[in-house]
Amino acid sequence: MKPRKIVNEQEFQLTILRLCYQLIENHDNFNDTVIIGLQPRGSFLAKRITEELKKITGNLNIPCGLLDVTFYRDDFRRRDDVLIPQSTEIDFIIENKNVILIDDVLFTGRTIRSGLDAMLDFGRPKLVELLVFIDRRYSRHLPIQPTYVGKTVDTVTEERVKVSWKETDGEDAVYLFTSKEN
Repeated sequence: MKPRKIVNEQEFQLTILRLCYQLIENHDNFNDTVIIGLQPRGSFLAKRITEELKKITGNLNIPCGLLDVTFYRDDFRRRDDVLIPQSTEIDFIIENKNVILIDDVLFTGRTIRSGLDAMLDFGRPKLVELLVFIDRRYSRHLPIQPTYVGKTVDTVTEERVKVSWKETDGEDAVYLFTSKEN
């Protein structure tokens, strides 16, 4: 069975804009708010969100960082493949700040838990909100729920969701695969 496109490029852009306006409603001028994207694929969304927020608000000083969670994962020693960590780029203080933690897909919640653990090495925020482009709301292993959701996709365990990014995949789209497809 061929992968099914569930979000096209136009829907993709509209979703990013909607998420930005939701953030503006809750964070106004972003003076007390920072954005952190989880490496690798949450970083694309964090950068896009930050750029759109800067255009919309006119505030060019919205801090955006990237966080690698490779060695905070509870399964990193169980993998057969060699893990190659991404870079962590956080050059601002998160102590007593509102943090918007961003990832592309929320499935089991384990990556988000890892992100929370890794983030605490940089300070203790006042508030943490989770923004995801896709929420696969079934099959959670942990009681983690997003504050901002681009699209909710109900899937079964054998299905996989992939967010494609222009930066790496040549297009902005979201695909639904069965486990036999890649």
